[in-house]
Amino acid sequence: MEAPKVIKGVSQPPNVNLSSVRKLRKKRQELSVETFVEGILKGDRVRLGQAITLIESTKSSHQAKAQAIINTCLPHTGKSFRLGITGSPGVGKSTFIESYGQHIIQQGHQVAVLAVDPSSQISQGSILGDKTRMFNLSTHPKAFIRPSPAGESLGGVARKTRETIMLCEAAGYDFIIIETVGVGQSEIAVHSMVDFFLLLLLPGAGDELQGIKKGIVEMADLIAINKADGKNATKAKQSRREYGSALHIMPPKSSGWTPTATVCAGLSGMGIPDIWDIQQQYQTKMTDNGFFKNNRQNQSQYWLHETIQNQLKQLFYENEAVKNVLKEKENAILKGELSPFKGAEELMDLFLKNNQ
Repeated sequence: MEAPKVIKGVSQPPNVNLSSVRKLRKKRQELSVETFVEGILKGDRVRLGQAITLIESTKSSHQAKAQAIINTCLPHTGKSFRLGITGSPGVGKSTFIESYGQHIIQQGHQVAVLAVDPSSQISQGSILGDKTRMFNLSTHPKAFIRPSPAGESLGGVARKTRETIMLCEAAGYDFIIIETVGVGQSEIAVHSMVDFFLLLLLPGAGDELQGIKKGIVEMADLIAINKADGKNATKAKQSRREYGSALHIMPPKSSGWTPTATVCAGLSGMGIPDIWDIQQQYQTKMTDNGFFKNNRQNQSQYWLHETIQNQLKQLFYENEAVKNVLKEKENAILKGELSPFKGAEELMDLFLKNNQ
């Protein structure tokens, strides 16, 4: 009787050397500002990604290095066109971006796609999943796709996105697409950092326009009815007329631009060249009348004050003296023993006293 044969199982991977991993991470963190900047200016995606990771970090040392990188890259920023895209879930944003991004590249540009989503602490924005649906764009050598980190506040997420825009510009991406993944205030944040705001809607949605905040419609420079091909073509044309009429009763824009409505289909590419032409007309007009430059300056001023407010808020809630009595003040307010205004005043006095 033959001896039993030993059948080899699946080979096991070698043990992970945690010490080596830690050394690798430390080495990455210890790269000089000059090394980061040199890589970014050469269009090195690895260095760009690592620098964005520093921006996203909450560690003070990482933040200090990130700001140094941004400041050094500053002379190489501001030379892109920034497009904001919003729309309700299911409208086909990722498919549209896949198609439009490739069209932009065909016009000789390099595209960076970013997302603003403060709503998800786990997924960090649906664009992570969208990368699988934007396969052609995400694998293109002239495209860069990156989600903004989920955070506790929209202001913090939006600030990091704006800083990421600047690094992408320094890396040579001259067309930046910022997608709003969350709902609500994210559209306002994106509008404050882009040059052109595109609102995607579905055809034949009837009362959809009434369900969208008036402010979002007012922000739009163009409404595009997506998924407007095939059996949706007739409904899409009707929707375009309805939305076009609605835009005419909106207050005139300070830019002097008159928003319009059009139709497109991200999947087939129908209408994509038309949207590009409209955007080019906008860019030419806004450059000629000076609005483009003034708008960028106003946005920079806005983000100065927005950043100051966010940093002050962070300092306040991280103050030990405040943290020690905050719950006590909240309980007193809930019991009706203290007014919210008096409580805020006492907490601010305590904060200022401990920061003298």
